Amino acid sequence: MTQRSAIADTICRTIELGVTITDAAIDGEDRTHLFCQLLDPKNTCPTCGQAGRLRDHVDREVADLPIVGHPTRLHLSVPRYVCATTDCTTSVFRADISAIVAPRAQVTRRTTTWIMRAMISDKMSVKAVAAAVGLSWNTVNTLALAAVKKLAAAPARLAGVRVLGVDEHKWKHVRGKGDPNFVTVLVDLTPIVDGTGPARLLDMVAGRSKAALKDWLGARDQGFRDRIRVVTMDGFTGYRTATAEALDKARVVMDPFHVVHLAAEKLTLCRQRVQQDTCGHRGRSGDPLYGIRRTLLTRIGLLTDKQKTRLRGGLDAREEHVAVAVTYAIYQELIDAYEQPTKRDSKIAMYKLLKKIKTGVPAGLSELAQLGRSLWSRRAEILAYFDTGASNGPVEAINGRLEHLRGIALGFRNLTHYILRSLIHSGQLAESLRAL
Repeated sequence: MTQRSAIADTICRTIELGVTITDAAIDGEDRTHLFCQLLDPKNTCPTCGQAGRLRDHVDREVADLPIVGHPTRLHLSVPRYVCATTDCTTSVFRADISAIVAPRAQVTRRTTTWIMRAMISDKMSVKAVAAAVGLSWNTVNTLALAAVKKLAAAPARLAGVRVLGVDEHKWKHVRGKGDPNFVTVLVDLTPIVDGTGPARLLDMVAGRSKAALKDWLGARDQGFRDRIRVVTMDGFTGYRTATAEALDKARVVMDPFHVVHLAAEKLTLCRQRVQQDTCGHRGRSGDPLYGIRRTLLTRIGLLTDKQKTRLRGGLDAREEHVAVAVTYAIYQELIDAYEQPTKRDSKIAMYKLLKKIKTGVPAGLSELAQLGRSLWSRRAEILAYFDTGASNGPVEAINGRLEHLRGIALGFRNLTHYILRSLIHSGQLAESLRAL
């Protein structure tokens, strides 16, 4: 190897591929073409394992890493050999270059890694990456999609998952076009529970149903399912049933956000019903209950003196408002149960509250009675939060990030591409790039 070639190989890093540059050129499309030879070609026949006799060379053109901002094409001079074994079924074969480029691929292996690093770490768009490597948008998107699938399914990425978060996510707000409007989001909450890092998006599955979650769990190996100890979710029965059938050793947790949100919904329904019964119409400006609709959903400790006065005035305005006042008191007691000094105190307070409202609620409190029945039926999952400390809060945070991503992109039309971008955005795939 000449000194000039060694310098070129070092600058272009072709030495990492096991090739050396013999010539270079620039075409009219501003692409750099590097003509290379293999440094140590293997002449072993893939069928019989015997050394072959050199026949000729063929040119293999593939895209490589950009050089100083310009797309690069490698022209590999690949030797072809004639097998000398008479009874071998292979007569002519090429030197093995699978370490440099995958069979029938258009780019080198390291270029695929560079594309994924640009999209994951540098947040580059498919269009920008395609321009950098001199390929079409569809080609780069196909490469990225295949790479993300490989990274997302890597056994090492799923090895440490013990706490799984499940939630639904609405990815499009238009009808038709084939794909379902909702997806099931699966998040690894183990780092949150262990205090070692943030939650990470594991995968997204089309649809929100028992089958969507159960099929995804069924596609994982038995070792993965056995490692899952806790699954957090909202109140959707389909997810709970799928977890019970596929993960018989896992403990289901209904997180505080959805428990409080369910109570808030019942409080709102109670206020709306009493409003209609007393005024004969929906809430209007000046109506006592309508004026405190937001204050009712705020924790007492966060209210100002002015808000407290307005709240008391709205609840005491009429005798019929007592149903709202009782439901409001239970709503605040539910919030306080989560704020006790210790997990044990919180669990005891929550159990006492659930037991108090499960039956025997006075007439006229239909929303509170329904809340009591619903929460009592899920008491094991509600109380499990105090034992495990796992919550769906980080899953909701990732949902918020995905909403932001969709807003930046001004919406997505293709679900597969949306899942790809979501995994790149929130899947923490950078740590797995070495697997490509």
